[in-house]
Amino acid sequence: MKFPENNIIDSWLDQNGDAEIARLVEKNLAITEKIIAVLKEKNIKKLDFAKMLGKKPSEVTKWLSGTHNLTMKSINKIEMVLNINLINIDPITEYKYVYLGSIKGENMSTAINNYENSNYDVAL
Repeated sequence: MKFPENNIIDSWLDQNGDAEIARLVEKNLAITEKIIAVLKEKNIKKLDFAKMLGKKPSEVTKWLSGTHNLTMKSINKIEMVLNINLINIDPITEYKYVYLGSIKGENMSTAINNYENSNYDVAL
């Protein structure tokens, strides 16, 4: 989404030159653009979207303008009602490995317990 020239945000950024704020605005615009694209793709009107969120249409219009600072709570709600992921953050996985060997024993649960209690080193 591109703002019209000489808008308040660009003017403020030009005057203050805050890189942190500029990055925040850029990310906020990217999220807003994605929401608008999904609404268009799913043929959801802004009024219907507002109803889905339980919000006033004026508030949703402000959100979709790209000038409103979206909270994580608002982003989460939007993700839930549209069934999308706006922010991809993969959980930290401490260990990821697969054992490609065989486990000796006739009883599977006993064999698994014996394996888990063994002294194999985990290679990362």
